[in-house]
Amino acid sequence: MTAGPSEVGYDQSPREWVCAVQIIRKISMFRTLRSPGVMAITLAAAGILMITSGIRLTNGLFLSPINSSTGLGIVSLSLAMAIGQFVWGAVQPLAGALADRHGARPVLLGGVALMVVATASIPFMTSAFGISVMLGVLSAAGAGAASFSVLMGAVAQRMPAESRGEASGVINAGSSLGQFVFAPVAQKLIQLMGWMGAMWTMAALTLLALPLVHKVTANTKATQANTEPDLGLRQTLRDAFKNPSYGLIHAGFFTCGFHIAFLVTHLPGEVDLCGLPPEVASWSLAIIGLANIAGSLVVGSAVSQYRSKMILALMYASRAALVLWYLWMPKTDLTFYLFAAGLGLTWLATVPPTAALVGKLFGIRYMGTLFGMTLLSHQIGGFLGAWLGGLAITQQGDYSWMWYADIALAVAAAVLNLPIKEAPVRQTAAA
Repeated sequence: MTAGPSEVGYDQSPREWVCAVQIIRKISMFRTLRSPGVMAITLAAAGILMITSGIRLTNGLFLSPINSSTGLGIVSLSLAMAIGQFVWGAVQPLAGALADRHGARPVLLGGVALMVVATASIPFMTSAFGISVMLGVLSAAGAGAASFSVLMGAVAQRMPAESRGEASGVINAGSSLGQFVFAPVAQKLIQLMGWMGAMWTMAALTLLALPLVHKVTANTKATQANTEPDLGLRQTLRDAFKNPSYGLIHAGFFTCGFHIAFLVTHLPGEVDLCGLPPEVASWSLAIIGLANIAGSLVVGSAVSQYRSKMILALMYASRAALVLWYLWMPKTDLTFYLFAAGLGLTWLATVPPTAALVGKLFGIRYMGTLFGMTLLSHQIGGFLGAWLGGLAITQQGDYSWMWYADIALAVAAAVLNLPIKEAPVRQTAAA
């Protein structure tokens, strides 16, 4: 007698459903973040970064309006923004060291407060020096203190090792979500209220980060015992800088900073050179942020499955290819949007594998300091990307040689990541 549908399909469904759910759990993202406490800390850190980094990354939209209002010149204002790129990076190891020693909460609260006050003060500045101090030094320092090094270190110390890769991807996606949200908002505010009103609104929105600080720093102890030997900060730094792999990480991240700062600062100028409306620039920045949400989540998950150095090499190589494609294409709205989408997939998705490499090589005890040092290298590249872009447009009338420099640096970064001494993922997991 042949069994009916009910006997075959429905009688066995409970076991089949259980198996299906188990398979989905194994292959789905966020499987290591399912603990409510882990997810809450991760989302709170992502929220802080969404606000501080998202608002900081809209500064390029203010370049032309500030110049038109003050007449200070593109070179002077580009220098102020370049200083901001450097200061944001220089603060990272200092803020990370303070957080490693005294806890993340006072560092995060102080950073947010400083960013609010400095951003609100920028419209009152009438000289290049004043804008450089407020925008380039104080606002950037506040954003840096409430950014990657402190947040990554704080979160890493509050969750198990298997959750850190995906957590870093989610946190990094917060920065990209901020760029997606705040770029079109800032552009619209500039059109409706003028750049001064828009800047004051950005300062007020920064206050939204304050309630999230408590959630990130509420648990003062890690969720698992830290069995790593504590060699002390000085010895850890000595060991790190003697390690050639740490130097190669810095070199690759330098290129990332050069690329990002050049585009964030000068993409509006490139759009203007092509005779397109400013909305193309703001929406391009927003698309970069949106695409990087996906890129960050995928890369954060991939960190636990593949070697981080190979992920980084692939991302840097893809940037070189994408810039070449952009240079060959006609400069239309669609070209910029496709270029932005491609860039967004790797934009700040370099952060999770870079942080993972630092953690694998040196542990998490001084993660804030060591990862902060790599971010300093990132922003030295950022300083050059923002400043040299201003010199290029002033002296050459376009950004051609900046694009070629970007291609060369991206290829070099891809190659330099390959010799990094990283243990295979399976070996690391077994350890």
